[in-house]
Amino acid sequence: MSRHLPTVQPSIQDEVKGAILAKIPDAVVSVEASGHHFKIDVVSPVFAGKSMLESQRLVLGSIKHLMAGDNAPVHAVDVLKTRVPS
Repeated sequence: MSRHLPTVQPSIQDEVKGAILAKIPDAVVSVEASGHHFKIDVVSPVFAGKSMLESQRLVLGSIKHLMAGDNAPVHAVDVLKTRVPS
């Protein structure tokens, strides 16, 4: 009898975090989900000198593929915090 380990699908939170880290590799990323609504906190030196809008656009641009289409896994980002390390 052969044993097959089940294929583990990444959670949507993991996909969101992975997409952000692909765009901002040095970031510390926290993602919380409630259904298809998300709270995202990103800390990275890449935000230094950028406006809040520029920083948020960078993060949202990294997950836009997860927000596209009728069956998108990410319906809304209710809270998005971007900060430089202290």
